[in-house]
Amino acid sequence: MIAESLLRLRGFAWPILIGLVAGGAAVLFGGAGAFWGLLALALAVAMIAQFVSFQEPVLRPPEQDPDDPVALLPPLTRLLLERLPMPVMLLDEDERVLFVNHAMRDVLGPGLDRKRASSVLRNPEVLAAIAAAGRGETVDVPFTLPVPVERHFQAYAARISVQPAVSVLLLHDLTVVRKSERMRADFVANASHELRTPLAAVTGFIDTLRGHARDDAQAREQFLDIMAKETARMRRLIQDLLSLTRIEMNEHVKPESPVDLEGAVRQAVAGVSPLAAQDGITVSLDVAADLPRVAGEHDELVQLFQNLVHNAIKYGREGGEVRVSLMRVNPGRQDEMVAVAVRDDGEGIAAAAIPRLTERFYRVDVKRSRERGGTGLGLAIVKHIVNRHQGRLAIESKPGEGSTFTVFLPPAPDVEQAGEAAEKAEKPAPSASVTEML
Repeated sequence: MIAESLLRLRGFAWPILIGLVAGGAAVLFGGAGAFWGLLALALAVAMIAQFVSFQEPVLRPPEQDPDDPVALLPPLTRLLLERLPMPVMLLDEDERVLFVNHAMRDVLGPGLDRKRASSVLRNPEVLAAIAAAGRGETVDVPFTLPVPVERHFQAYAARISVQPAVSVLLLHDLTVVRKSERMRADFVANASHELRTPLAAVTGFIDTLRGHARDDAQAREQFLDIMAKETARMRRLIQDLLSLTRIEMNEHVKPESPVDLEGAVRQAVAGVSPLAAQDGITVSLDVAADLPRVAGEHDELVQLFQNLVHNAIKYGREGGEVRVSLMRVNPGRQDEMVAVAVRDDGEGIAAAAIPRLTERFYRVDVKRSRERGGTGLGLAIVKHIVNRHQGRLAIESKPGEGSTFTVFLPPAPDVEQAGEAAEKAEKPAPSASVTEML
């Protein structure tokens, strides 16, 4: 303590000596007034210096931990990596996560810091690439994340620092490219298969009209009417295939715009109400209070509920009722969902057929479906729209008692949830999806 005090006094020795000399000179040449003026100036300078030295720890950036490799990144570099649209992950020599940017969290989820790569990436090829990068190699491998929506990536792994040892993992999203390749093949296969029958019918009627039915006015009118129906069916089929392709292309892109779900459902009901009126079917709408918005694409949600309500109208009882209910599930809780249930009073669906309803071109009743103008793509479209919106589709049906089709969608994250937490919220009846497109 004594030695430390002496060192401090030694540091002040020169300023004190200079002050004494300056004070003596001021008294000798300027009198007592100059001395006191010089003393006041010295005190002011000392106070300013003390204030600056007190503020220095605040103005100076915090000390960085030399054992933390990520601390070596300048703030501008960290900001740049965080804003990159390409997923980026930095790992240490033990393959623990040091840093992930926003794009990587969107792919793998939150809570990745300090976890081992093997616990956040279960793909053997990617883990082998990370291990090789730790040995100084540069590796790139393709891999696929099957859930919640299938996504395809090209992973690049390389070592970017030796001491401390840091490796980087970059992901290049190839989902759109892979889906484009697959959908071109699917579109050609589906179109050629489904268009074969109506094209054959139209060709046959044309040949007949050119032949012995050339002068038969009654046959001509009958054939022309059938041809018009077949060409309309082909037009609907092509529109549905194009719509399905467009939705599948963007299925991995989560929509973020808040949508008024009640408005989307009312618009969908209004669009199919003329069809309900033709069969004498009443469509009723029941909306819960304080319904939150959902994160979604308005036009796709309208298309989804048009399919559901149209399906209920087509397969419901003539002169019956279709009930559409909007409700909250687990209100106020973290797992809150908004549910839309569409119930008809038709013949119902056998339990064995329910798991296949979302397959392309699958029809429970092929004859009735084609008579009502169905294409067999409606359920597939509904499934992909629900997947894109991070939702869930449920089906409940009993033969002779009708069917209930329910879509569960998460509320928009920026919307404040109203109501108190419900410890035991009743689940609505599971739902189903549509089998035909409008």
